[in-house]
Amino acid sequence: MRRSNGRKVPGNWTEEVDWELRPGGMLVQKRDDGLGGSGSKIKIKVSHGSYQHEISVPAQSTFGDLKKVIAQETSLEPQEQRLLFRGKEKDNEEHLHMVGVKDMSKIILLEDPASKERKLEQMKIDEGISKACEAVVFVRSEVDKLAGKVSMFEKSMNLRTKVDEKEFIVLTELLMRQLLKLDSIEAQGEAKVQRRIEVRRVQSLVDTLDHLKTRNSNPFSNSSNAVSVTTQWQAFESGIGSLSAPSPNPMSSSARTQDWEPFD
Repeated sequence: MRRSNGRKVPGNWTEEVDWELRPGGMLVQKRDDGLGGSGSKIKIKVSHGSYQHEISVPAQSTFGDLKKVIAQETSLEPQEQRLLFRGKEKDNEEHLHMVGVKDMSKIILLEDPASKERKLEQMKIDEGISKACEAVVFVRSEVDKLAGKVSMFEKSMNLRTKVDEKEFIVLTELLMRQLLKLDSIEAQGEAKVQRRIEVRRVQSLVDTLDHLKTRNSNPFSNSSNAVSVTTQWQAFESGIGSLSAPSPNPMSSSARTQDWEPFD
């Protein structure tokens, strides 16, 4: 708290006087120390493990103020810091000069255990997401190759060129293997989103193959009259062993309903 009053001095002009409230509650005239109102500064040695930091702060700062300055020198936010002086942890509201901190005094900086544990846990999560993303990218590259073959089959159908039925069976089996690989990936966050996208892509390719297989059996039939084929899957829940591909059944002459269960 500061107050400013004018006082008469020789020459009939008024000089502004600054007042400040000391921690003990006494209102005194503010001393002009040439530091822009910040008070006399002291240097403090802050020890953090094998690191030593020399911090300059106003002598009447609080430990909370000191933490803010330390945060600029280290990777620790104020709420992650514990400051010890003379073997005792200090609260944010305590003033440095009131507990005996002087120029070149030594303060120990420790990282809050709960904060450190949260960081380690987050590092594990980030590492897991990174590995899962890499696994999804690997599967995606394999699916890209298979998608190219599906496109070739589609072009053949458009040219009324018949394809060996075994080619459809082999390609469908390869796509199902990629789907099961995706099912084995334990994913969180962005990795889970990418896995879901790839799962739906593989599902779409399998559906396309089923449709092309039907057209291949009747190359001269109108595409609008082609038989609709169903591939059913169990719900994709946890991403670990939740998916089981259906065993291929001989295609019947009757129409089958296309019905994918939701993959969340």
